[in-house]
Amino acid sequence: MDYLKIDGNFVKEAPTDEVLCAMLQSINNIGHIMGLETIAEYVENPAVLEKVQALGIDYAQGYAISRPQPLL
Repeated sequence: MDYLKIDGNFVKEAPTDEVLCAMLQSINNIGHIMGLETIAEYVENPAVLEKVQALGIDYAQGYAISRPQPLL
């Protein structure tokens, strides 16, 4: 295992919920201590993207990055 994907329920309200933000930060820190890169899902707007960047999460997934693309 190389990555820890952080569920969107922890991510989407992080900019406005201090408890969820603290949980997100803790999950990210634990992942890094374990030698894993972290991925935040449900990054749907610039505020959430800014928060996950500030927390040092390695990758983001969601509409703030790109809309889903077909494989072909």
